[in-house]
Amino acid sequence: MDKPNLEIDKVQSQVMTLERPKKLKILVVDDEPDNLDLLYRTFRRDFNVLKADSGVNALQVLAAEGEVAVIISDQRMPEMKGTEFLSKTVPQFPDTVRIILTGFTDIEDLVEAINAGQVYKYITKPWDPGELKAVVQRAAETYDLLKQRTEELRRAHAQMALLSVLVQVTQAASNLEETLAPIARAVSETFGAEGCILQLTDGNTLVPTQGTYSDTGTIENWLSLDPLTKEAIATGQMQVSLNVLKDTKLVDAIHYQKTGVQAHLVIPISYRNQLLGVLSLQWKQPCTLREDELVLINLSAQLVAIALTSSRHQTTV
Repeated sequence: MDKPNLEIDKVQSQVMTLERPKKLKILVVDDEPDNLDLLYRTFRRDFNVLKADSGVNALQVLAAEGEVAVIISDQRMPEMKGTEFLSKTVPQFPDTVRIILTGFTDIEDLVEAINAGQVYKYITKPWDPGELKAVVQRAAETYDLLKQRTEELRRAHAQMALLSVLVQVTQAASNLEETLAPIARAVSETFGAEGCILQLTDGNTLVPTQGTYSDTGTIENWLSLDPLTKEAIATGQMQVSLNVLKDTKLVDAIHYQKTGVQAHLVIPISYRNQLLGVLSLQWKQPCTLREDELVLINLSAQLVAIALTSSRHQTTV
């Protein structure tokens, strides 16, 4: 790809408008209504606070809402102790940070829970609001850091896996056309897209030669009619609409309505300033892309360009 940083800058403003910072979700659990309300009011400005009045109900909340960053639970509750409840959340939500509130000397339960990695910290009741806020803030930062590192590892593995597939495909294929569909599938799976089209160009014109992948088995190719594709070819830069229904530039593009595609990214595949084709990633729901994900997509496009060039070279040799 040529000048990938400029392409990222061009689309980053759109990404930033759609990717609003979201409050982290935390869950507070206490069987005493006054304490539960106090916990809710303490954290509602900084977090999206869920609440439950028992361990059983808290498990139901998690089943409905999914992972939360932090759980703050009272220890002494009817039916289920706080440590017992927290231990039940570990298998499904290992990254969640857990804090226990205790007004009793349940040292044995607490030590066991802490040693098992189920409790990040315990706070004695009555708690100091400033101390509790500081502990929860550190817990949220710990959760954020863990998620960030996990995502970095995932992206690194995804890129290595994609590189491996591209090398294998290039070596195994006897002609250029045979490489296109496997590449489309590998790219689609790497970025979690429901559909992907890799279509070649002659100059600035799309040609019939293409490779496609869809998780449903079929995908309609309307790239020649698509405003984003035309712009990508004309400018040589990535084009993206992360929420098609709200994109005024695409209001007349009826193919989006027909196929249900709600997010579309088109990136030109170029090698040494020569346009080889375009890569279309399609999602059936609005999505967000961070800047680091855009960088990974650009790097992947460069790998695809090298693979296509290598395949063309093998075909002509």
